[in-house]
Amino acid sequence: MAPRPRSPRGSGEQLADEIIAATTDLLMELGSGDAVSIRAVAQRVGVTPPSIYLHFQDKDALLDAVCAHYYERFDDVMMAAGEGIDYLWERAVAQGIAYVRFAIENEVVFRTTFARVTEAGEPTLTDEVLLSSAFGHIRETIEEGMATGLIAPGDPVPVVMQVWSVAHGVACLMVTKPGLPWGDDLSTAEGVMRAVCTGLSQVPVNWEHSGSDVR
Repeated sequence: MAPRPRSPRGSGEQLADEIIAATTDLLMELGSGDAVSIRAVAQRVGVTPPSIYLHFQDKDALLDAVCAHYYERFDDVMMAAGEGIDYLWERAVAQGIAYVRFAIENEVVFRTTFARVTEAGEPTLTDEVLLSSAFGHIRETIEEGMATGLIAPGDPVPVVMQVWSVAHGVACLMVTKPGLPWGDDLSTAEGVMRAVCTGLSQVPVNWEHSGSDVR
């Protein structure tokens, strides 16, 4: 390993970004967080292992930072999924499908993100990002449904967790068991999302309302 030149004062944030970038590359190359080591990251960046620990407490914290950085783009994905869809239930399905598609297209990060157990009251960086993206956008949809009478009024959080859990369950199965007969598209995921939305609705759901293909 070629020694890294001494960093100028105030460059700690830049080094942290380089560490995250190097870890991301290794994670994608190796396909598993278990296969990534602090020593390998240090070699990739050109620093000593203790330099990594100046910025990240341990490997879990480093992988959490990588996943959080990766999921920051998910907010735009969720916004784009519901954009231009006026019918609330079609929008909810589109958001669920966006969640599933993102998981499939970024399966290494998805598996790494949810391999770590989070204790109550101790959210990780990735938890906080997901709460502001996946949870936040689904909550907006559920609150609109309650305001318009499509969903029974009350605390939106349990309803959001139901919808999120369904989308996550489908995503997890499709990522970890791709050999199951899912078909060539996301029609199974769409059917599951439509089923949960139909169950939540206080009025009959018209799935032909928008005529859109959310897949």
